[in-house]
Amino acid sequence: MPCCNNSGSGDCLLSACVVKISKNQIYNLSLLVFAVLVLFTPVGTAVKVWVNRLVAVSPFRTPEEHRENIGSYHWDLRTQDGGIYDFSNARDKVVLINFWATWCPPCIAEMPALHRLYKDYGNKVVFLFVTGEDPETVREFLRRKEWDIPAYFPLTSAPEKIYSSSIPVTWVLNKKGDIVIGKKGVAAWDSDEVRDILDVLIAE
Repeated sequence: MPCCNNSGSGDCLLSACVVKISKNQIYNLSLLVFAVLVLFTPVGTAVKVWVNRLVAVSPFRTPEEHRENIGSYHWDLRTQDGGIYDFSNARDKVVLINFWATWCPPCIAEMPALHRLYKDYGNKVVFLFVTGEDPETVREFLRRKEWDIPAYFPLTSAPEKIYSSSIPVTWVLNKKGDIVIGKKGVAAWDSDEVRDILDVLIAE
């Protein structure tokens, strides 16, 4: 029944003309607002980071019989201070390579754990945090986050065995260049399991 008649009298009661919004409509509207916030605002980045941290688990070690060797150490990177880093300097060392970006929520989600790992193992393991972004953008981002990590910027293509078109991706190499851990996506990098793996690799 319409809330107003067609008599032209104009004496419709206001209470009868109020549009009633169903619970389903409210729910759909809320979902739309949430989707806009997640997709198009900084709030969305914070939500994605939070969710990724919730699902992060410790990465798995690749069994020895299934490990691949990096094959080549031919790779040049630029350091934060503008110098050149020759990846061949990492030969015969334990290495952790993390490909990341400042705009990547999963990368941001796992970085605090990687930062803690770096603070504890930075003098025993070669850490390379590699990004293709503008160095000044990265420097300012790390300053704001208070993450004291060594960022590197590729000058040549990464070795084929560790190349990936997606981020984050992290590789852990033993002293022989074997890929002990290869993890695509977010992970809990300061777990006891990871620390135990690094301790074993360092002692080898």
